[in-house]
Amino acid sequence: MGMQTEDYLKKALLDTQERVRDFKTYSSKLEGDDLKSFFRDYSLSEGMQARRMQEYLESMKH
Repeated sequence: MGMQTEDYLKKALLDTQERVRDFKTYSSKLEGDDLKSFFRDYSLSEGMQARRMQEYLESMKH
């Protein structure tokens, strides 16, 4: 994997982490259990993706 790959992963990770924060904020501010639940679940899903990206980045350092 070249430097471009690492750069793409870093950018994607930052973007995904930002979405996680946004979705958590939305879920805490919205009314209606369905929407709160949707955004909370979505933040968890994005969090799992962010974790996978972080693992890829860490494996590139070894």
